[in-house]
Amino acid sequence: MAAARLAQQLDALGADAEVTLYGGEPEAPYNRALIADVLTGRHRPADLALPVGAARLRTGSEVVALDTAGRTLALADGDRARYDDLVLATGANPVLPPLRGLFAADGSWRTGLHALRSLADCARLAADAATAHRAVVIGGGVLGVSAARALAALGLPVEIVHQGPHLLERHLDEGAAHAVRQALAGLGVETYPANRARALDGEDRVAGVFLATGHRLDADLVVLACGVRPRTGLAHSAGLPVGRGIQVDDTLACAPGTYAIGDCAEHRGVVHGLAAPAWDQADLLARRLSGADPDARWTGTRTLARLTAGPLEYAAFGVGEAPADADVLCLGDATRGTYRRLVLRGDRLLGGALVGDLATAGTLSRAWLEGRPAGPDPLSLLVAPPAHPARTAR
Repeated sequence: MAAARLAQQLDALGADAEVTLYGGEPEAPYNRALIADVLTGRHRPADLALPVGAARLRTGSEVVALDTAGRTLALADGDRARYDDLVLATGANPVLPPLRGLFAADGSWRTGLHALRSLADCARLAADAATAHRAVVIGGGVLGVSAARALAALGLPVEIVHQGPHLLERHLDEGAAHAVRQALAGLGVETYPANRARALDGEDRVAGVFLATGHRLDADLVVLACGVRPRTGLAHSAGLPVGRGIQVDDTLACAPGTYAIGDCAEHRGVVHGLAAPAWDQADLLARRLSGADPDARWTGTRTLARLTAGPLEYAAFGVGEAPADADVLCLGDATRGTYRRLVLRGDRLLGGALVGDLATAGTLSRAWLEGRPAGPDPLSLLVAPPAHPARTAR
């Protein structure tokens, strides 16, 4: 996604450069954030395609080695290519949890066990789900919740096992997470927060999941959604600076003529792992490389986490847990399944969360992004005005 955005922006800025995108997958760049909607049939794989401007695409062409001094790269098929500037947008790989029974005797993944990171993963999962009876999703972050909702939409009973104290703890406070949990229950998804999956049961095929408590969940389909880890192997082998991700400065460079953006990049000790920072990085680097703004520097992105999936929708921004010196304003409606929360310090928004009703999400996020004061009545930010004002009786 980051590479596609960079190529599109370079083209839009009229960069005088030949741009080539190398990707190991057979597909052209696509929006990974919508993969769960392909699983449900809401989108076709072709609907996820991203524009790349005038860039030359080399799909199915994995880069296996770099020579940053000689400015050449080597492909898996033995081909080599020269470059003037190199941008690493290698993304991230799914994290495998320390579960007993992940692998069959031949070292392959157990039948019925899936990750969900690529369109190929999605196709395999859809085929398996067509004959499965019960599913367990291990991980209750954004991907885990999306995958569980998608499997439930296919008619499967689904359970989420999440090691964190509540669902989506990176983005939501406990109250908002409870509202999401209730919404999932209405879709047929049960959740087990503050629980750890310990082992998989079954011989050739997965038959269940054992929790650390000793409890066993029946399942013939298991999805691992335990987060992702930046893909840094290529950079590490080339001698580039690597921590959790490929370490870049404010120009997004990790070496002369070499840059990293997106899920693989670590900036000021932070790996963002979200689409909005990746696109902001791509936009800034396009301005630098095209000459439109050669002095541009990236200092971070304020991001909004948002999911809209039928009856399940939430939006969150800024801090989740409130600092000790902050004020918190909450509105909850258990009947409608909605929850709205603001965290303020004085008249400044520090964060917020909306579940079940996103009518004011745009207003709130703009106020937060622009640093505008909340005003004398912050409650008004949580309540959308009526669509049609009532007429005064005469």
